[in-house]
Amino acid sequence: MSNSFSRVGHDDPAALARLAMRRGVGVYGYQLGLSGLLLALVVLFVLLLGKGFVNSANLSSIGSQLPELGILSLAIFITLLHGGMNLSAVATANLCALTAAHVLTTRIPGASETMQVVWMFVAIFLAVGLGLLVGLLNGAIVVYAGVHPMLATIGTMIMIKGIALGLTHGAVISGFPAPIRFIGGGTVFGVPFGLIVFALCAAAVAVILKRTPFGAAIYLIGSNERATEYSGVDTKRVLFGIYLLSSLLAVIAGFVMMGRFNSANATYGDSYILVTVLASVLGGTDPYGGFGTVSGLVLALLILQVIASAFNQLHLSAYLAMAIWGLLLVGVSAVTVVKRRSRTASEAMR
Repeated sequence: MSNSFSRVGHDDPAALARLAMRRGVGVYGYQLGLSGLLLALVVLFVLLLGKGFVNSANLSSIGSQLPELGILSLAIFITLLHGGMNLSAVATANLCALTAAHVLTTRIPGASETMQVVWMFVAIFLAVGLGLLVGLLNGAIVVYAGVHPMLATIGTMIMIKGIALGLTHGAVISGFPAPIRFIGGGTVFGVPFGLIVFALCAAAVAVILKRTPFGAAIYLIGSNERATEYSGVDTKRVLFGIYLLSSLLAVIAGFVMMGRFNSANATYGDSYILVTVLASVLGGTDPYGGFGTVSGLVLALLILQVIASAFNQLHLSAYLAMAIWGLLLVGVSAVTVVKRRSRTASEAMR
């Protein structure tokens, strides 16, 4: 991928950063457009469905469905920023959830209250550790084997899902302690706790991207990895960090799903990958890397959830909603490609 980064001095990271920041011009205008679209959709569906669309029950339904999808979207989003992908995020979430579920359902029944707490921490520790191992594996395949992230994570996705199905024979593991169920099904002052978890994850990712050298390096690698490496950034270390963070987010999503469903299974959330990629791209993330914001992703997720909820209340097929989402993904991706080519041509003329 060639752009103006290739013409920047290798020892001038400040110049690289200035060029990267210029790519963000217009972000507020785009997010304003997303906000306008969200408002227009809400008004449209209120006119069609009446006040029932904005009542507490429907808002609570949207709030309870958003967390795991949102956290998985963050896991995909963080890899898209460097021009990569993590298609193994959902499989990772399920395998880690199943690992924790096995410990919770085999060790806690009959244990003392103290040991129940101990085993819950053990379950969480094992799930997080397994998720980080998957992140290290993805990072190693991408960084050292040089495999394209999409191919690498398709491979790990198939491997992880095969392991999960082989060990459980496709069975559902259910019946978790109250603290685990609270993660996905509890509320705090009427707000779903899972939504709070998602908000904290989104805020943490936003701070990492905006306020840390690691976050700046992610954007620079997405813009031009070779130029970023020449500027003195340890790109291999950053790429490992990206896939570790992505897997950690997937583990958190796995616990949210466990809590909401009070069960774990190797096939939960199989349809989420399309929606997570769509939310990222619709939110303004460049699928080729180098640009994207957490706020744009959140707005896109809200738009998709509003559409899905309205279609459900209008008794329209969920498959029709998926078809519209697919068209949106193709359309937004095409617009992104055109804008990228236009921007590259403009920078080349400077």
